[in-house]
Amino acid sequence: MIIIKRKTEIEKIKEACKIVAECLLKIEKYIEPDVTKFELNQLLETWIRKYKAEPAFLGYRGYPAASCISVEEEVVHGIPNGRVLKSGEIVSIDIGVRKNGYYGDGARSYGVGVVAKDKQRLLEITEKSLYEGVKLARTGNRIGDISNAIQSHVELNGFSVIRELSGHGTGVQLHEDPPVPNFGKKGKGPVLKKGMILAIEPMVSMGTSKVKVSPDGWTVITFDNSPSAHFEHTVLVDEEPVILTRTE
Repeated sequence: MIIIKRKTEIEKIKEACKIVAECLLKIEKYIEPDVTKFELNQLLETWIRKYKAEPAFLGYRGYPAASCISVEEEVVHGIPNGRVLKSGEIVSIDIGVRKNGYYGDGARSYGVGVVAKDKQRLLEITEKSLYEGVKLARTGNRIGDISNAIQSHVELNGFSVIRELSGHGTGVQLHEDPPVPNFGKKGKGPVLKKGMILAIEPMVSMGTSKVKVSPDGWTVITFDNSPSAHFEHTVLVDEEPVILTRTE
């Protein structure tokens, strides 16, 4: 069931989303060679709790950390551990925040140190595909319009969208209907209505679109171990889309 949010709910969701945005902005200066995924997670959890909020991922379906931190071939759901970041790698950070019972969700990918041109282009194209999708999160459009915009931008630039994972509704629960795939046809899927809130999140690979799950049961990696990137915003559907996880 797709939940249309009331004004009072939207205001509370905005609070959670603001924390997500501020944490993703603050963490950027800590992303450098020799830092570990575990250390980044500790910072994020500390910041979230300082806002008198809760890390939404911690304990969700048994997930063991406050954030998902995925490096290179790790597309999403990377468990923060002792893996050390190296110059030239891509690291993707995904966090969810629960504040006063409502949720915000967002992700961003960063280059570590000096990144090769092909990886920098992967970052740029993935982020741009997110905004191509967000532009269509407006009343009267359909989910497929968002999906097609993301897919078209990614594939025209020679990369692959991950098809086995998708965005989703969010706000009252961490994950809600409808799914928001990163591929699809214009004019297909549920009609977008004012008050819907979507987590739009292209996940893009430099190589194959196929993925597999690591032995840890969580980390999703590209089948060919090619680098990947992940960007996500929580967006309010209206006559003009409103990005809730964007800093001022």
